[in-house]
Amino acid sequence: MNSLTQKEQMYLNEQKQQEELCIKKYKQAATQAEDPELQDLFNQLANQEQQHLNTINQILGGTIPQVNQQPKPEDNKYYNRPNPGGMPKASQKDIDLCIDLLNTEKYVSSVYNTAIFEFNNHEIRNVLNHIQKEEQEHGEKIYNFLKSRNAYNAQA
Repeated sequence: MNSLTQKEQMYLNEQKQQEELCIKKYKQAATQAEDPELQDLFNQLANQEQQHLNTINQILGGTIPQVNQQPKPEDNKYYNRPNPGGMPKASQKDIDLCIDLLNTEKYVSSVYNTAIFEFNNHEIRNVLNHIQKEEQEHGEKIYNFLKSRNAYNAQA
């Protein structure tokens, strides 16, 4: 791999900080969430953020990791269902946790978007693009959880 420019290193270090913060926030939220499904979702997302952090560290260390483009079967089980009236309503605490993490994912995705355009190496761009896509999927899972609990009004 060609060595990273100072600007590329700066972007990767910023992404590293964001991933560390996401891991911390998801782990904290998992302990605070009242809904067991939401606790499970937050733990799953914390693990994926850890994978992102590992990937960033590999790039910083001079290795371009291969990314798995195939979704895992367990990734599709979360909350992509309407609330037929049988799902319990989300507590205000769970809604607040979700909104905070949804906003975090929006921000992190936007930072990846900017970084992608600054890299010379096409393979690194692809890896960062893959992570950005997963960040967007994290936001979708949170949105779908809220929607399944009638706690997110997309019309507003």
